[in-house]
Amino acid sequence: MNKKELRKKYKTKREKLTFEEIEDKSLAIANQLLQLDIWDKTYYHIFLPIEEQKEVNTEYILQILAGKDKEVVISKSNFETTTMTHFLLTDNTKIKKNKYNIPEPIDGIEVPSNKIDVVFIPLLAYDKQGNRVGYGKGFYDTFLKTCKPDVIKIGLSFFEPEDCIDDIHSNDIKLDYCITNFVRLML
Repeated sequence: MNKKELRKKYKTKREKLTFEEIEDKSLAIANQLLQLDIWDKTYYHIFLPIEEQKEVNTEYILQILAGKDKEVVISKSNFETTTMTHFLLTDNTKIKKNKYNIPEPIDGIEVPSNKIDVVFIPLLAYDKQGNRVGYGKGFYDTFLKTCKPDVIKIGLSFFEPEDCIDDIHSNDIKLDYCITNFVRLML
């Protein structure tokens, strides 16, 4: 299947999830993350979920990061340039949903992308080779190109991988891991 077909398929699959299923699966994903050898790093970039899109609830991961005293980074999107500005998440960070219902920091302490060690990536679908399908704007591919070469890229998904995504581009950046509620897949 190509990316367009996969977007449609997985948006439909997510629409069918109940609130309880999302919460249970999100907690299981957070628990799966504890098995990874990533906890000796300092800066962890995480997305705040778009509830209307039924994304993985990252609150459980945020609790793990806080418990491990890690520096948490969240982003603000610029839809004109398809870039993101990254901010340290602190007790004083004010969050507001943008016009696309993405929760974002209003402002704060900016963190350069080359300081980030681990990136948790939202996605709609992925394949067994580590290719991912997002919403199609290219924000994460643009962002990941500015990170250090050894940044750890972890996709979060409620679903199993596809065998293959047909229309992969040279600009697409592969995942290192994809974590689901039932298995952790090292790619």
